[in-house]
Amino acid sequence: MTYLITHFYDGGNAGQYEATIAAIHPVGGKGLPAGQVYHAAGPCDGGWLVVAAWDSKASCDLFVTETLLPELPKIVGGLAGPPQERAAEVANLLTA
Repeated sequence: MTYLITHFYDGGNAGQYEATIAAIHPVGGKGLPAGQVYHAAGPCDGGWLVVAAWDSKASCDLFVTETLLPELPKIVGGLAGPPQERAAEVANLLTA
């Protein structure tokens, strides 16, 4: 079942996001990690919001615990973490 996750980085900005995504996503930030099927991000009130859809909760958990959280503190100029997180099993997914 598709799994949806949002990460909010309080005070985050575009430069921090770009540094982070380049370090943790394949192809210097231009590809998706294994299991991720959708990624969107942008500024919002008070910081930066990342939204990702995954093929399963297991794929998401693996990325968050083995890649994202361990790498965040190492990224010079990146987003400060850990992020505020919300997640859900997707009940309805519409695409164009």
